[in-house]
Amino acid sequence: MELTLDRLTKQFGSKIAVDRVSATLTPGVTGLSGANGAGKTTLMRMVCDVLRPTSGQVLLDGQDTVEMGDDYRALLGYLPQDFGCYPDFSALDFMRYMATLKGFGNRDGRARSMQLLEEVGLADEARRKVKTYSGGMRQRLGIAQAMLNDPAILVLDEPTAGLDPKERVHFRNLIAGFAQNKIVILSTHIVSDVEFIANRILVMRQGAFVLDDSPELVVAQAAGKVWECHVDAHRAEEMASGMTVANVRYAADGHAVVRVVADELPMGGATPVEPTLEDLYLYVFRDQVER
Repeated sequence: MELTLDRLTKQFGSKIAVDRVSATLTPGVTGLSGANGAGKTTLMRMVCDVLRPTSGQVLLDGQDTVEMGDDYRALLGYLPQDFGCYPDFSALDFMRYMATLKGFGNRDGRARSMQLLEEVGLADEARRKVKTYSGGMRQRLGIAQAMLNDPAILVLDEPTAGLDPKERVHFRNLIAGFAQNKIVILSTHIVSDVEFIANRILVMRQGAFVLDDSPELVVAQAAGKVWECHVDAHRAEEMASGMTVANVRYAADGHAVVRVVADELPMGGATPVEPTLEDLYLYVFRDQVER
């Protein structure tokens, strides 16, 4: 199975949100990263046929997905960034309602709903009204509904927003298992979530892909550009305001270790260190980082 983005473009008035992007996606997890406004959500909405492209195509095994219509949508699972649900429904009622929309019979819909609520850790809360749920619980419910029809293509826009670290680990494990024979596109600002489970990383900037490779090779683009500096606390504050700083760790003796992303040695005594995906992200978007 191959999902092909062929010169996909979306323009709103004079603004080009997605600019002739092309890629061929195969089963596994593709992580989509980029700063706010890079075009990620617009791209994912076109993949899900929620938004029609200005030009270009989305193809599934060579077939135009617009022409496939309902046959294509039946293969999709989608969690939008702003997931909406009916607050007066219980989680189970909401899942059964969504199952009915996806063509499940009553018995099969209930069984599948309970199975997924169990998998996302909501089985004990299944009869509580959604309006009583925390943000993280609602997000887990959104993940469950996206997986109802056992989709061949699962598109998740910021799925870990609102999840605590334990929930994020559970989610990563769930998606890693699910994606073995399915195409999963996962957009998130929490780069560690894709660093651990993605087979491939796409980095978007100003509507275009600027990096496309395995996590290891993407991270390698930042090799020789990440440094640790041991300085006093006052100097650490100056560096944070004038450089691209990934992290500052203060010690009790008034000194600090500053992790800096820079093309050249930022100061005497700085030590090069192995980059992470977060370092790479900061390097690509260093001119957009707030200081």
